[in-house]
Amino acid sequence: MNRRTLVAIMASLAMAACDNDMTLLSPDSNIGTSVSIDENGTPHYQLTAYGQEIIGTSAMGLAALEANLGSGFEVIKVQRGKADMEWTQPWGENKQMRDRHNEMAVVMKNDEGVELTARFRAFDDGIGFRYEYAAPVDSLTIVGDNTYFNFAQDGTSWTIGSYFSGYELPYREQAISATENANTPFTFQMGQVYGSIHEAALYDFPEMNLYRQDSLDFKSELAPRPDGTLARTGGKFVTPWKTIQIARDAVGLINSSLILNLNEPCAIEDVSWIRPQKYVGVWWGMHLGTQVWTMGPRHGATTENALRHIDFAAANNIGGVLFEGWNKGWENWGGSQHFDYCEPYEDFDLDRIAAYAAEKGVSLWMHNETGGSIFEYEAILDKAFSKYQSLGVHYLKTGYAGGMPDGIRHHSQRAVQHYQKVVEKAAEYQIAIDAHEPIKETGIRRTWPNMMTREGARGMEWNAWSEGNSAEYQCILPFVRLLGGPMDYTPGVFDIYYKTACATPGREAWNGDNSKTYIKTTLARQIANWVLIYSPLQMACDLIENYEGHPAFQFFRDFDPDCDWSEALAGEIGDYLVIARRAGDRYFLGAGTNSEARTISVALDFLEPGVTYDAAIYADDLDAPVITQPDGSQAADKTCYRIEHRKVTSADTLEIAMAADGGQAVSFIPVLQ
Repeated sequence: MNRRTLVAIMASLAMAACDNDMTLLSPDSNIGTSVSIDENGTPHYQLTAYGQEIIGTSAMGLAALEANLGSGFEVIKVQRGKADMEWTQPWGENKQMRDRHNEMAVVMKNDEGVELTARFRAFDDGIGFRYEYAAPVDSLTIVGDNTYFNFAQDGTSWTIGSYFSGYELPYREQAISATENANTPFTFQMGQVYGSIHEAALYDFPEMNLYRQDSLDFKSELAPRPDGTLARTGGKFVTPWKTIQIARDAVGLINSSLILNLNEPCAIEDVSWIRPQKYVGVWWGMHLGTQVWTMGPRHGATTENALRHIDFAAANNIGGVLFEGWNKGWENWGGSQHFDYCEPYEDFDLDRIAAYAAEKGVSLWMHNETGGSIFEYEAILDKAFSKYQSLGVHYLKTGYAGGMPDGIRHHSQRAVQHYQKVVEKAAEYQIAIDAHEPIKETGIRRTWPNMMTREGARGMEWNAWSEGNSAEYQCILPFVRLLGGPMDYTPGVFDIYYKTACATPGREAWNGDNSKTYIKTTLARQIANWVLIYSPLQMACDLIENYEGHPAFQFFRDFDPDCDWSEALAGEIGDYLVIARRAGDRYFLGAGTNSEARTISVALDFLEPGVTYDAAIYADDLDAPVITQPDGSQAADKTCYRIEHRKVTSADTLEIAMAADGGQAVSFIPVLQ
């Protein structure tokens, strides 16, 4: 990965021998953290931002069976450094990144010979800190994380509950003091400051959740191993970074680069094969019940259907096609799994399909559902990935829907090791990963850019067989889950009321009666989600027959997920959001609101000055008739939309009028002079 230093001030972390000051400020001096040691020799930290105390004095450290990792420490030295540099990533919301931070390393030792370095980095958008231990033993069994987050005052939080085997839970907007436990990102507003607690560079360690100890004091809890311990490490080890992003406004959290900056540079020498892509696939029909994963009359992944999808992709400027249910083993679902990751069903001619995709210039995506059988999957990785490479496959969707063997939690140390093993093995075969039922995103995409996108929240499929995802949920998602990194939400359903699916003979939902389900947002909002919910691999998930001949599908044809620049322009958590992105010389804007209709005025000063653009506006029809929804409620017809073209420049302002549950998408394409 290219890395260009602007100002190389990576100081040699000069020792402050007699310096008792253990305070660190961000480069702009608006954020500060300080470290102290109590009478028991336990380190503590504290955080302030913009003149406001955010985290009061809070204990730090881990606990292990073999050594005292938490107390009896005396400060040996304080080391300081700073950096200001630019680096480039092969893909991302912004390809050009800036890492500007101040660093403080507090080096301590206790009378048992344990050395602990608490390393802090302060950025203008928050802080990160981690533990670096060196104990006089060969190995350690970690049994506790005694890191606390003692909020200085109450505020509002947006979180999901703690659950060490999944993230597909509804968001809760509630007082910080009312939150019993939560996974991270833990997003909050306190006074005039917004923040989010999360992690960066999660490797070889269990994930962190937060559990409330009293009204405002939260403790880090790690996903346990089957025996109740938390992790096994060497005597010398480094933890992931614990992060606290800080912003003056809500969209500042989305625009933060802190998580990525706390990860190491790219570990892959040749990244030319790692490219963003639009895709369609055989997927949504399974959730609607029009298709199934196994062989039979309604099998989705057939040769005929595959060739039809490849033709559609080639004709519509779409790079790839995904096939779920192509491989043998789905008939074993619910048993011991035993998927075959190499052999296709008899009605899926893999060699013919791969050759046809190559002829059409379309990427063939493979899908590996494991059902959580990680040992079985690890044993076949080389064989399967070698086969995919021989077929010209560069994209792989993985899945872990089901319990892992031997009582292993999805977010425990062993599972984290597994997910990383898959990413690194895939890189050897030039395969990019789209992981479902994943470990959460913590910025490792900087180091391993073939880890391109993940699920890790309630995605589109919940709309097919549950109460669905509300517009408010989709206005929270970018401020919480997506702070960690890209999400494969699989947006873009145009058949809002599933009329095509309902007309399919023999349709039956695998997860219960879905006759009253429907998409809870307008069609214009479905289009806007391709911009709002960032992923470098972006799917148009609906049945392709619902796109054929549809005027509004032109937006996806024009859309390019290979961003050069992105910025969240306006928004409030759970209420609304506006984001603009640039790909080459084109710009794309997405806006969405909750259940309230609203109009937002947005300056177009992000456009290139002096250039005239054709703005294709895909908007809600504010005069849509009120109809009876499938659940019996009365609301405006969500399928109604309008398309408008106008010429604009960077000097113009756009009035974005959105219906309840609605949105707006705009493509800005330069007008040839």
